Amino acid sequence: MKKHYLPLVAGIMAIAVTACGGQKSSTESVELTGAGATFPLPFYNMSFEGYGATHDNKVSYGGIGSGGGVRNLKDGIVDFAGSDAFLSDKEMSEMEPVVHIPTCMGAVVLAYNLPDVVKLNLSGDVIADIYAGKITDWNDARLQELNPDVKLPAKKIILAYRSDGSGTTFVFTDYLSKVSESWKNTFGSGKTVDFPVGQAAKGNPGVAGIIAQTPYSLGYIGSEYAFAQKIPYAAVKNQRGELITPSTESISAAAGDIPQDTRCSITNADAAGAYPISCFTWLLIYKEQNYSDRSEAQAKATLDLMQYMLSDSVQQTTATVHYAPLPKKAVEQSLANLKTVTYQGQPILK
Repeated sequence: MKKHYLPLVAGIMAIAVTACGGQKSSTESVELTGAGATFPLPFYNMSFEGYGATHDNKVSYGGIGSGGGVRNLKDGIVDFAGSDAFLSDKEMSEMEPVVHIPTCMGAVVLAYNLPDVVKLNLSGDVIADIYAGKITDWNDARLQELNPDVKLPAKKIILAYRSDGSGTTFVFTDYLSKVSESWKNTFGSGKTVDFPVGQAAKGNPGVAGIIAQTPYSLGYIGSEYAFAQKIPYAAVKNQRGELITPSTESISAAAGDIPQDTRCSITNADAAGAYPISCFTWLLIYKEQNYSDRSEAQAKATLDLMQYMLSDSVQQTTATVHYAPLPKKAVEQSLANLKTVTYQGQPILK
């Protein structure tokens, strides 16, 4: 994946260096470490390399899944965590205060490998019943009804799902719990769910790999992985009954009212043209940055990186890797939230 983005990253870094006059800052050099969500990994790889090209600070990020990233932050061994799931009230109560910084919007898509089928329509109730093991064949009557112009094969559906604690799984099952009362009551939503059928794989790349290599398979992945590997993905019926294909426009259409702390779900949005499995993804940092013997320079660099991710120049690059930029309100709220972050009780940003 990283090799795929090198020319793009190089071009963006060159533009950024030119815009800054080719000069890096003269502040103390810091290396920041983060870990977590694989869903935004292509965007983060691109952005963090761009940051390193224009700043003395460097960033390393490990795509280990949202659950792993949150655990690392809880253990105090990273400067920030990446998560596609905002922390629940219970999770927040078990940690020192955490600030959520949204970085972009994206979509979870239903990617498929169906020989000779170039377009597939799905609905939330049908997706839920497929993952519940109630619909097992591609030519099931309910699938055929959604796809009247397509000859679906008389083959078993080979399902794939995430094996690791995953924000992508949280977004997907949050959506299923909204569109299917049966799913909500039987399986619920979370970073890990006991799927009754299917093959498990680690990370979005793992699930994407299964689908790409396995005829008659179906799985949920971040939209960028389907795009990069040229895996077809389905249009999904939204709350208004529209069949919507994920795109920058349809993902952006799902953004509604955003609370001040930015912790919100936008799945199954009641908005015209909205793709129904859209989401924010966040970087999580501690409100008090003096932990695990971190220096004030690390704290300042962490906030500098957060401001960089919220900048117009970075937000404008989201579509190049198949994500959507943040709404203006989310950026404004996040910049205000960063002003509450402290080091030894003193605000870092003046």
